[in-house]
Amino acid sequence: MTVIPGVFRRLGATHVCALLALVSLAACAAPGPQSRVDPATGVAPVVVQPEVVARYQAVQDADVLIPAVAAGYLTGQNPRTEVYYFGPDAPGTIVVDPYARVLYHIHEGGRATRYGIAVGREGYGFSGDAVVGRKQAWPSWTPTKNMIRREPDVYGPLAGGMPGGLDNPLGARALYLYRGGRDTYYRIHGTNNASTIGRATSAGCIRLFNQDILDLFEKVPTGTRVHVRDAAESAIAEDPMVENAHGLMVPIASLPEDVQAQIAAGNIPWPKFVPAVGVTAADSAAATDPATAAATDTTGVFEQIN
Repeated sequence: MTVIPGVFRRLGATHVCALLALVSLAACAAPGPQSRVDPATGVAPVVVQPEVVARYQAVQDADVLIPAVAAGYLTGQNPRTEVYYFGPDAPGTIVVDPYARVLYHIHEGGRATRYGIAVGREGYGFSGDAVVGRKQAWPSWTPTKNMIRREPDVYGPLAGGMPGGLDNPLGARALYLYRGGRDTYYRIHGTNNASTIGRATSAGCIRLFNQDILDLFEKVPTGTRVHVRDAAESAIAEDPMVENAHGLMVPIASLPEDVQAQIAAGNIPWPKFVPAVGVTAADSAAATDPATAAATDTTGVFEQIN
């Protein structure tokens, strides 16, 4: 259990005592999975636990077979995990943190399910409260006017829309956020490329592994409150993170002290990750040895990430 910076200012005495007890226990335990993430690759140098891999096996969804997620992508904060949560959000709420690239579904008793997410440009364009106004299985997708204007060669041919399916960027399910009865055009949805999870992407809102959006979709009814954190809220609620050269968020505390000092001085000592532009992609790494799937691209830039 990691202490959430600033969280004590928002907790009652009972929760503070509980949190301190958990921290004391954690201090005596073995280092958590995040401490073992290799900051140079964003991939944990340990075998992903079988129970985690089992959550991401191929799923038959009506007449569509959703492919399994390669184990190499199930590192760091990417896999669905139950965690402690002491924020102010009521049970049932969805909390989206585009900056830490995680989404929480809040439960009773100071617990939540955390999902790793990918965030596109549009994912940073909204913050505050909304509700799930509509849910859709295998949604169709139409690029926005801004997307067509930015990359007419890529998105122009799809201006008339794209039917739902495995190649569709919205994946297996979509939650449509509304505010004041109006569509915000902010979406929480699946993905057609598992390699994007945990990374920034060139377009889109908030995407999850298809297996995870199936899980979340079944748990949240229309009318569910959604809170999207802004940058200031994220800085208070989450441990300090930095994007590594492969585009994955890693705890700054997990890096060598000299690298931490460079970051504190405002110098990121590796090239900035630049997502490729595209609409659909074959997840080529999924066909390789699962234990090394996420490390097969040494540049960290996967072709045709949208």
